[in-house]
Amino acid sequence: MNEINLVDWLMANQLSKDKKTITLMESWQNSPSSLQRRVYWYYQARLRWLGQTPPPNTEALLSTIEKQIASEKSEVQWAMNFTAGWIGVFDIKYRRRCIEIGHRTGLYKGDKLSKGCTPDYLPEFIRFESTKRSL
Repeated sequence: MNEINLVDWLMANQLSKDKKTITLMESWQNSPSSLQRRVYWYYQARLRWLGQTPPPNTEALLSTIEKQIASEKSEVQWAMNFTAGWIGVFDIKYRRRCIEIGHRTGLYKGDKLSKGCTPDYLPEFIRFESTKRSL
């Protein structure tokens, strides 16, 4: 297991179960550590895909993604993209904006996928996941 997979596993299975560590993760948006920044963004995505009422920071998250995703390290880019994807799936108000982020950045466009996998390219991800959920 590489360090990124380990960090994602820790976040999903350990860190997100305790209020103290949740508070800590929420402070990592601008951390010098790219792995901590990845955890921050992955946590923001997780809040949305688990169907919880998202915190009132969606507008700020999207503004940050628009400004910073292109210059972020690849492991953080993926998590920011993942967050924008889940925002676009569950919050129709922001769907078009999230799709446009995908068009502008071109991240993951044309990536080869195994059969049955969800694409990471935002326009395709949002279409696939929102259709699957009838949203």
